[in-house]
Amino acid sequence: MIAAANIPAAHVEAPPLQIEPETLAAWRAEAVVHTLIDVREPWETELCRIDGSLDLPMGEIQESLDRVPNDRPVVVLCHHGMRSMQVVGWLRGQGWDKATNLRGGIELWASRIDPGMRRY
Repeated sequence: MIAAANIPAAHVEAPPLQIEPETLAAWRAEAVVHTLIDVREPWETELCRIDGSLDLPMGEIQESLDRVPNDRPVVVLCHHGMRSMQVVGWLRGQGWDKATNLRGGIELWASRIDPGMRRY
């Protein structure tokens, strides 16, 4: 989770279904309150991860819903954005209207934002 000094979560509008890596990078730089959830498997997060992300494998989301805040944007990511988009659709169906997918997943993040990140 990223804490914000300037932009409280209550003042952040519901994000679109997907955001670009540049949007997430700007939120992090501007200290916009959000939670970043990585739904990849543990072996994947051991290879590379975005600092501050909450690791909740896709298969554990339902039983871990109490760990997913509903008062701020929740950015969900996986390797390429497919699993995370499924999770976003499910979360939105459960009332998490601030859930959004990181388009392209950690692969596009590494390509555009953090080229030194290990890729697989």
